[in-house]
Amino acid sequence: MDLKEKIDPDKLPSHIAIIMDGNGRWATSRGEMRVFGHQNGVESVRQTSTAAAELGVKHLTLYAFSTENWKRPKCEVDALMNLLVLTLNSELGTLMENNIRLKAIGDLAHLQKNCYAQLIETIDKTKDNNRMDLILALNYSGRWEIAEAARRIAAETAAGRLDPEKVDSELFEKYLETKDIPDPELLIRTSGENRISNFLLWQIAYAELYFSPKLWPDFRKNDLYEAIIDYQNRERRFGMISEQIKPVTDK
Repeated sequence: MDLKEKIDPDKLPSHIAIIMDGNGRWATSRGEMRVFGHQNGVESVRQTSTAAAELGVKHLTLYAFSTENWKRPKCEVDALMNLLVLTLNSELGTLMENNIRLKAIGDLAHLQKNCYAQLIETIDKTKDNNRMDLILALNYSGRWEIAEAARRIAAETAAGRLDPEKVDSELFEKYLETKDIPDPELLIRTSGENRISNFLLWQIAYAELYFSPKLWPDFRKNDLYEAIIDYQNRERRFGMISEQIKPVTDK
């Protein structure tokens, strides 16, 4: 039995989020420029997204570029932006063939103009696909998102359009970038680093965390399957106890 056959389709996470880490280290270990790792990471995106769609995952969010990534050397940032444009253009066929709809979260308006234009074009061309949503987190960070939500709520309150007594977690979520997307049940990070790096801070409150030692360019379908199998072997209690999740029945 291969790994895919070990996955229980009835316990599949509907939303998986991935921190794609390790591109730079993968490249430097081969004596190449860091952008070489980003280029080779595209195949991992292709394999992971198609594998998730084939399984029946409804939402896949990939941390593609954080607000902190602007601090990297300009040559690397420019290379990443150009690679994103090229990838969005070249992978349109893969998205259409697999009935995958592209979405994006983050401060998109402040992306480089050519990158933003290609992103919007690809989102528009795939808007009628409905097998799976592939969500790119671009110019995104969890703290930025929460601060933006708070700012918008404060503005609504100041304008008299919102009663501050009505602000609770359910209302707050409506001001997040992910307001129409369910919280991820499984968060995967590659490269062996055990941290979440300012990603979906609100949304992963009850997500299962899985840390893979693989550098992102080496991450393939079987690695995704292993993460899902590990997830399916866990007990998710949401603050309750085992007996409440699986009540003991009288014999």
